[in-house]
Amino acid sequence: MHETVRRVSEALRAAGIEQDILELPAAVPTAASAAAQVGTEVGAIANSLLFSVDDQPVLLITSGAHRVDTRKVAALLGVGRKKIRRADPDFVLAMTGQRVGGVAPAGHPAPIPAYVDVWLDRYPQVWAGAGQPDALFRTSFAELLKITGGQAADIGEDD
Repeated sequence: MHETVRRVSEALRAAGIEQDILELPAAVPTAASAAAQVGTEVGAIANSLLFSVDDQPVLLITSGAHRVDTRKVAALLGVGRKKIRRADPDFVLAMTGQRVGGVAPAGHPAPIPAYVDVWLDRYPQVWAGAGQPDALFRTSFAELLKITGGQAADIGEDD
């Protein structure tokens, strides 16, 4: 087991969640490819995306069915939209200990403020990254809130 996957597994156990991590034969670089590998809808894939707000990390966990709406996030955080930026790969690695494409909602060196897309509550189970591009774990909206200490939020673009 890769070190980042082990840290995610430990973080899940520390949150009282016993889930096996599924290590896939190949990386799943998109929500669509992850959904195909585990046999679910794209919307049931929980993308963990790191953003920077005034050089501070913010973790947005959104459904694979849509993109983050930075206007909604700006309103939620009480900042101007231009202050919210998608984090670059170096910032992601420094803040999460994980590389872009494999970021998990947990297992980071330090807590990161998190917001979990309410859209994910439509699914009885969702799949989230587990620290590597070829690793996922099954969870739920409620567990994502527990794992991250995050807040439920409407952060996705409207259809």
